[in-house]
Amino acid sequence: MTDTFKLNIDGKDIEVPRSYTLMQACEAAGAEIPRFCYHERLSVAGNCRMCLVEWEGAPKPIASCAQTVGDMRPNRDGSAPNIRTRGDYVEKARNGVMEFLLINHPLDCPICDQGGECDLQDQAMAYGRAGSRYDLNKRAVEDKNMGPLVKTIMTRCIQCTRCVRFAAEVAGVEEIGMISRGEDAEITTYLEKSLTSELSGNVIDLCPVGALTSKPYAFNARPWELRKTSSIDVMDGMGAAIRVDAKGDAVLRIMPQVNEEVNEEWLSDKSRFVWDGLQRQRLDKPYIREHGKLRPASWAEAFAAVKAALASPDKVGMVAGDLIEVEQAKAALDLARALGIQSTDCRPAGAQYGTDGVRERYLLNPTFMGVEEADALLLIGANPRTEAPVWNARIRKAWLWNGLEVGMIGEAADLTYDYAWLGAGAAAPDFKSSDFYKTLEAAERPMVVVGEAALCRADGEAVLAGALQIANEVGAVSEAWAGFGVLHTAAGRVGALDVGFLPGEGGLDTAGILSGAVDTVVLLGADEVDLSNLNPAGTVIYVGSHGDAGASRADIILPAAAYTEMAATYVNSEGRVQMTAKAVQPKGEAREGWAIFRALSDVLGKTLAYDSAEALRAVLREPEGSVFAGLGFAPGAAGAGALKALIETDQALSDAPLTSPIKDFYLTNPIARASKTMAECSLLGRGLETPVAAE
Repeated sequence: MTDTFKLNIDGKDIEVPRSYTLMQACEAAGAEIPRFCYHERLSVAGNCRMCLVEWEGAPKPIASCAQTVGDMRPNRDGSAPNIRTRGDYVEKARNGVMEFLLINHPLDCPICDQGGECDLQDQAMAYGRAGSRYDLNKRAVEDKNMGPLVKTIMTRCIQCTRCVRFAAEVAGVEEIGMISRGEDAEITTYLEKSLTSELSGNVIDLCPVGALTSKPYAFNARPWELRKTSSIDVMDGMGAAIRVDAKGDAVLRIMPQVNEEVNEEWLSDKSRFVWDGLQRQRLDKPYIREHGKLRPASWAEAFAAVKAALASPDKVGMVAGDLIEVEQAKAALDLARALGIQSTDCRPAGAQYGTDGVRERYLLNPTFMGVEEADALLLIGANPRTEAPVWNARIRKAWLWNGLEVGMIGEAADLTYDYAWLGAGAAAPDFKSSDFYKTLEAAERPMVVVGEAALCRADGEAVLAGALQIANEVGAVSEAWAGFGVLHTAAGRVGALDVGFLPGEGGLDTAGILSGAVDTVVLLGADEVDLSNLNPAGTVIYVGSHGDAGASRADIILPAAAYTEMAATYVNSEGRVQMTAKAVQPKGEAREGWAIFRALSDVLGKTLAYDSAEALRAVLREPEGSVFAGLGFAPGAAGAGALKALIETDQALSDAPLTSPIKDFYLTNPIARASKTMAECSLLGRGLETPVAAE
């Protein structure tokens, strides 16, 4: 039996793999098949029947989404089966299905947030009747409370079960299901409680009608009123492809775009709903602290104050935050070195990586997509469910469909899939005698991933050395496969490391800068650091977009643009160079980070050698072999050679448990903490929602 099958579709002969569904075969032949329940990334349900086609000789229309091509029989004469996707027969069948779908559907398109991008609306135009033949009372369904993110109007639901299958299969949290039968069937959450998955917002995109829509976006705008800008997400280290929808000077919606190598078509709830934080607590003008209080100032006044604070370069330290873009990191570093400032760092306090110049030792070399090729995955001090939720869904996918074996050293957590827990501490004395170690050794493509927080301890260098040694011992590093990587939690970290934002000769690291050893501290959006030990008599300069921890401690504030307000370069955990795009203008007098340091360099008499962002990027691309020379690709196995050299260290592994740096998934950066929606999600995550009657 061959692996392909021949069909005649609308008079066109075509040969497709036997594993194809009839719908896929029809689309390969150029036919357009309407559907509601079918989705490429979910299991087949076959319950909406909108995809009916005619199979010549069959007694009734065929649901093309549920019919596997390999199970079809040829015609009596041995010729390929004939399929028709058009014609009166098919048209009548689909018209009948549409009429049934619309029997109970309310006529509320004018007030429905799905209007203008509704699959049911579009298909009703093609297959609907001008009037209804149904005279009985319409069925009504009570709306459900699914939390602060998903708005429900369940009378619109057509029971396609996409949301149910997504929750069970992709998110791995079975919180949505169908109850009752027949006319009483309805979609609901368990005990009508709020959704808790970090990916719950994706059901909004999946819903083909207006039953599940965005609660924060409700009644804000129509899709045709919005400017749509393709960009990159910066809420974690993945760099998911997003579309920023804006109206006037405000971002009103953030949605995922397809990038098969990074986020497929999913997006985490924080990335999707953080947009209201872009409007709140913004720094829109420079400020100077006088007599204990911040007062608005002009840029000239602020720069004069900064000049005075930077008078002694050996007493100045710069710390880059989680959301810093490459251009700002490069400009700030160039100015620092021109002034003689050596105390610069972009890593968390206590970091034990990045200074040896080997880029592959801080990248996720196997790539996010590479986990689907892996046979076994060892996580060391990483919790991908909170640190990279969309990647966690891909790990679950590989576990569910490819038989991926997962082992974990670190804090035990619900990752939505089974794994072998190998202990909480990095020492893990019995690890090499465990069954999972044998699984790693037997795997063709083993994968070892270390969480960034595991490298920011006193024994961080030993953790990195041990993990790299394990990767080499089990065969995770070869010419065709670089199976060792570090999972970063911050969008700006890898890019800042790539430009060399590290301590210079004799310079202090983050912990040293924040210990009170310097008189002036420059915080480049650094809000996730401990500022309690700073020199009380010193000066704090804050460059950032939001009034958060850094700004509240600052003596001089220079307002910067947020990621939706500039075209900026970021590098994700894989080492993939990506760019955001400007969707709206910066708030008030705020400026792009690199421009602030370019203007400041003039005032300080150390003028930088570029006048535009493009000129700065040209400088970044200049060195031969520069990582910034290309956009959108990950190095992958190209770095395997550099991983073969083991790390020599005198450090001993500690028994202290490896813990995740993320204590509250929804409040990890200044933009998220400014968001009202994220605050509500945080309350739910801590179990502070209003109890339901059943409790």
